[in-house]
Amino acid sequence: MPGLHTLLRRVAVDTTPLRLPDFRRLWLGQGVSFVGFQLTTVAVSAQVYDITKSSLWVGLLGPANLVPLVIFGLWGGAVADVMDRRRLLIIGSLIAWLSTLAVLVHAWSGLNNVHIILAAVAVQSMGFAITSPTRGAIIPRIVPPEKVPAANTLNFLVSSLGTVLGPLLAGVVLARGGYATAYLIDAVLFTGGFYAALRLPRLEPLGETTGAGLRAVVEGLRYIATSPVVLMSFVVDLIAMGFAMPRALFPELSAVRFDGSPIAYAWLSASIAIGAVVGGLFSGWVGRVRRQGLALTFTIAVWGVTVAAAGLVQQLWLVVTLLAVGGIADLVSAVWRQSILQLHAPDEMRGRLQGVFMVVVAGGPRLGDLRAGASAAAWGLTPAWVGGGLLCVVLVIAVGLLVTPFRRYVPEALRQTTP
Repeated sequence: MPGLHTLLRRVAVDTTPLRLPDFRRLWLGQGVSFVGFQLTTVAVSAQVYDITKSSLWVGLLGPANLVPLVIFGLWGGAVADVMDRRRLLIIGSLIAWLSTLAVLVHAWSGLNNVHIILAAVAVQSMGFAITSPTRGAIIPRIVPPEKVPAANTLNFLVSSLGTVLGPLLAGVVLARGGYATAYLIDAVLFTGGFYAALRLPRLEPLGETTGAGLRAVVEGLRYIATSPVVLMSFVVDLIAMGFAMPRALFPELSAVRFDGSPIAYAWLSASIAIGAVVGGLFSGWVGRVRRQGLALTFTIAVWGVTVAAAGLVQQLWLVVTLLAVGGIADLVSAVWRQSILQLHAPDEMRGRLQGVFMVVVAGGPRLGDLRAGASAAAWGLTPAWVGGGLLCVVLVIAVGLLVTPFRRYVPEALRQTTP
């Protein structure tokens, strides 16, 4: 059927960047190691709730992640503009690996000390804050410009797949092997990403470099502040994650509605990423959307609506389905935001801007964790969950439609094409 074949080619994910050996290794390594990363993330939240029986303590994992993300994300991005990016990726990866070993030893010891877990999470966040902007700045150096959106989609797809497999694996491991087994698996899977980093070529900075101090960070922030489209892409994402992310409430929801089932907790933890995987597999149309600012606004509104609805239903399959729809919206918006940054910025500023991007993308959900945990402690599970989703819808539509350059934004590559 020629018509069906043509339709599938237009909507299916573009895999041509995988023909490039450096990108393919980086992509596969990221996918393997991200399964372990998500396995540890889910296990840590469950262990903290197991120790404290409090969603507030689970929410405090948010700021434990956020502070290192902000400091080392901005600094790591600036460093990525002045040194070999391959070397920096290796250094950040080793820091993250040491944090996994720390929670592994703690679990084996039987101390059940939540403060040690929070400290290890902060160290892990430091490593992630260095590797994430560095990896984002590497992509335009190893992939042709016209294939950058496709490469970003593949990266988000494999990360989402890891966010599905990691939590589902966690459900099985936590039910049968315990926390130490989960952290041990993560430590082993880490080697995939580390090998990919080692095989990269040297990636020395291009263009003029000005050092990696405060001045370089300020220059990157100034660039963002003077670009309404870039700035608003950050603002709408902060609204989405800060108000509507329900992740910190998953342990309590599992305990209250699903009898504390580890399998239910695993499905909840994987639900958003399941949608992102589905969205990524059928993402061929994403790069052809013209009014991307307007589309971002309404896509994030869809995210807020589905999250709010998920907080009202009682059946596990329906909660997972609604959150998966939200995950599709999250994947699409992430691809647009990442591509805007990578293609608008000169190479000598990509590291800094990717640092800010990483702070927002990874820091926003941590703020959401704190917001959700504190709200649940104050007003209860359902008001915290549903109210956050509804606030997201109202705020993102108001802000997104208010800024004219963002509302009217069309990528340069699509400006010469007919609507």
